[in-house]
Amino acid sequence: MSGQSAGVVDTPKSKPAALKKSAVVTSDGAAWRTVLVGAIVPIALVILWDVAVRVSGTRLVPTPYAVAQMMWDFVVGGIYDDAFSRTFHIHLWESVKRVYSGFFLAAITAVPLGLMIGRVRTMRLLFDPLFALLRPIPVTAWLPLSMIFFGLGPNAAIFLVFLGAFYPILLNTVFGVRSADPRLFEAAEMLGCQGSQLFRAVVLPAALPTIFNGLRIGLSFSWILIVVGEMTGVPTGLGAVIMDGRNLSRTDLVISGMVIIGIAGFISDRLVVALNNRLLAWSPQHRG
Repeated sequence: MSGQSAGVVDTPKSKPAALKKSAVVTSDGAAWRTVLVGAIVPIALVILWDVAVRVSGTRLVPTPYAVAQMMWDFVVGGIYDDAFSRTFHIHLWESVKRVYSGFFLAAITAVPLGLMIGRVRTMRLLFDPLFALLRPIPVTAWLPLSMIFFGLGPNAAIFLVFLGAFYPILLNTVFGVRSADPRLFEAAEMLGCQGSQLFRAVVLPAALPTIFNGLRIGLSFSWILIVVGEMTGVPTGLGAVIMDGRNLSRTDLVISGMVIIGIAGFISDRLVVALNNRLLAWSPQHRG
């Protein structure tokens, strides 16, 4: 009897643990499959790049191996031992500071303004014509003015990054508010939700999915524009490295800077997606 009772007690206890372990294994397997499938196209492109360079015999474009050597020297040193050896951390840190300074300035400006424009008709009438006029102007066209406003230095780069990130965040925020179901606002007002409380409880949650879309697009533009921003005479930064590589005809250095910006932008995007998934856990269809 005791053996039977022990078996009866152990079986239901062991099932949840087994199911939990199986779920963890399945989740890990799915994550690895995602990584492996996502790596297929980049690896194929690298192989195609290597074959194309070797078949054409060009010396203008380096092989992937030459770029890998340059990146190793850029990070660790010991190969070329020139002005760029072991300077990766310096240039990356300077670019990260400028990208995130401009991006955060754009976010804290565009999100509240977008919420008000999307919700308040008077604000929309005031600002829509202005932004419709300014939005088509390329950020690169602001480069001379940024140098006049802020001089030669990092502030001009931050200003250009700010401009590049501002409009995607603003437009997505306005769209999120405008596309929310009007019945949500009516129900909230019937329950006595007014003013700032309405914004916190209804407007912001309703617009949050599209706000995160705008943040992701704005952050990607920030990394794109850091190269333009660092053309304003700053001595450090990944954009400055790319410009130096161009001036020195060091194509391997140019491509190394491009690859590092791509990786940094990818990691930045994954951080925003992780925050999106955490804040929008209540909405599975809006998970990244």
